[in-house]
This record gives sequence, C-alpha cells and structure tokens, in this order.
Amino acid sequence: MKKHNFSAGPCILPQEVLQKASEAVLNFNNDNLSLIEISHRSKPFVNVMENARSLALELLGLEGKGYKALFLQGGASTQFLATAYNLLDTKAAYLNTGTWSTKAIKEAKLFGDIVEVASSKDKNFTYIPKEYSIPSDADYFHCTSNNTIFGTQIKHFPETNVPVVCDMSSDIFSRQLDFSKFDLIYAGAQKNMGPAGTTLVVVKEEILGKVNRTIPSMLDYKVHIGKDSMFNTPAVFPVYVSMLTLEWLKNLGGIAAIEKINEQKSALLYNEIDRNPLFNGIVATEDRSHMNATFTLTNEALTDTFNTMWNDAGINGLNGHRSVGGYRASMYNALSLESVQVLVDVLQELERKA
Repeated sequence: MKKHNFSAGPCILPQEVLQKASEAVLNFNNDNLSLIEISHRSKPFVNVMENARSLALELLGLEGKGYKALFLQGGASTQFLATAYNLLDTKAAYLNTGTWSTKAIKEAKLFGDIVEVASSKDKNFTYIPKEYSIPSDADYFHCTSNNTIFGTQIKHFPETNVPVVCDMSSDIFSRQLDFSKFDLIYAGAQKNMGPAGTTLVVVKEEILGKVNRTIPSMLDYKVHIGKDSMFNTPAVFPVYVSMLTLEWLKNLGGIAAIEKINEQKSALLYNEIDRNPLFNGIVATEDRSHMNATFTLTNEALTDTFNTMWNDAGINGLNGHRSVGGYRASMYNALSLESVQVLVDVLQELERKA
C-alpha cells in the first residue's frame, strides 16, 4: 500500500530525489565509491556544495544581490544563537508566534535587550499578531514565517528600516516572496529541502561585522563565508540531498510553480475541514498555514474510529503536536495532491459513518 506522508519533519521528499540519493550512497558519480565515504574536499563534492549554494540563491531570486548561501550544522536551533552572536549589539526586536520563536528569544536574551514587539501566546499561538511597531533603533527584527506546531503562517511581513531576520524552516521554497526584503534567512533542511543534518543560511554580507564581541569560529557567519561553507566537514549526505531537491524544484518550474500546487493542496483540505461538521480548524482562518493544517474532531468519541480509518488508508504522521492536540496534516512541497485527496476522502467517509 502506498504511504501518504503528512509527517511534520523529518518529512516527505520527492521520490526521484530519494532514488538518486540512494544510488549515490552505493556509487557516486560512477566512481565506485559511496558519496558518504569520499573526501569532502574532493572536486566531486566541492561541486555539489557549490551547486547547492548557487541553486538556493537562484530559486530565491537573490543572485548578484550581495547575499551568500551557507549549509551549516546544528539545526535552526543553533541559528537562534548564531543570529544573536553575529547581529545583536544592544537591542533586538522579536515577534513571538510559537514554540520556535520563544526558543529564539531565550537564546537572544543572552546577548542583549530583547523587545518582544507582539505575541500570540494569549490564545496558545492560534493567530498571527497584526498591529505592532518595531523600534527603529533595534539591531534587527526577528520573526518565524511558518509555525509548524500550531499551523499559522505570516502572510504579510512588516515594513521596517532595521535588518529583518526570518526563520523559514517550515515554509522555505514553498511560496513566492520578495526575499530581498530579508537580510538573513535560515531554515532547517528537514521540511522542504532534505534530511535532517544541515541548515540553510542565506545572509546579506553587508549586515555582518558590526558587533563588539569575539564570535566563536563555528558560529561566525564571516568565517563560514570565507571558507565557502566548508570551514569544518559539512554534512555531506544532507547537502547532496538538498541539492537534488533544489534541482527537482527548479525543473518543476521553481517557487512560482510549487506555490500553485501548495495552494491547491491546502484549499482542498481546508475546504473540507470547514464544510465537514465533524472537524474544526484550530487557528484563525486568515492565518492558516499552507504547510501545516491543524484541526480537531468535534466529537471526541469518534477518535478511535477516525484514527483507525486514516491508518488503514496508508496515512502517516497525522497526529497533532502534544502541545496542541488534535491532528496536523503537513503538506510540504513533495506531498502530492493525490495524498491530500486520500485524507479528504477519509474525512468524508467518517461523516457518512457517524
């Protein structure tokens, strides 16, 4: 039976990417050596790294605009720390929209004054704050574009004269934005780009080198830029799979093409959630994520029946996060419209049975 993978991450990847990656583990570049046993300094892998970094900038529309792309380690969680290390001199502004921004705030407080410009914690992060002001003297403004756990997504980013930093871990490469409005973007690979183990950082070089502190080498963006993202041994396999995924996206037509598909998928599911009296969407309608749809049953007595039905349909990873409960359907780039239809069919079948 085909599996329909709605896991929030690590999550679904394109089948053709998985096929090519598996072949490379056995025999990379027809050299009769595995990708994961060759030197990261060898020309074949240096080409992989260069191609991955170039594709990231190309797809984001940032080529030739003063940005550098890096593939680093430690997950987005390390970037909570690295962002502050590199940019926070006295004061920074943070928008708190969920678990990950809360953790980013915690790390940044080690380095300076943090102004929490707005928070949706009062309603368990089920909406995106709209009316807030960003201090003009802040070193930067930090936000999280998509909140995987709660299922919210920022649709309109604020205009500000300070550098904008965004954690895009769970919706990078999923929708068209003017990415030049962001001065630093970071994203764990394990949602829309590759397996866990590498993190994409895209940074505008001109914002670096302005803090009055010594930065440890492994957390210094300038060090990693100077070494072409190879200051230490990179996560070879995750970088390679990320490169394959970015090639897949480019061949598909880029972000513009995948955005249309993502809108179709989310509309299909949300329309059924709104129509079906057995289900409720958790978050504010205008802030619903195209990546992570969260919902609950209106009748808890149907829980066991529903769980059996979606498992029997080959659906994987539908349980909601423990802090939210209910269900979460993660619809990342590689998930097909067919898989979403299978889930919708199960929701409709439950209504007929109830």
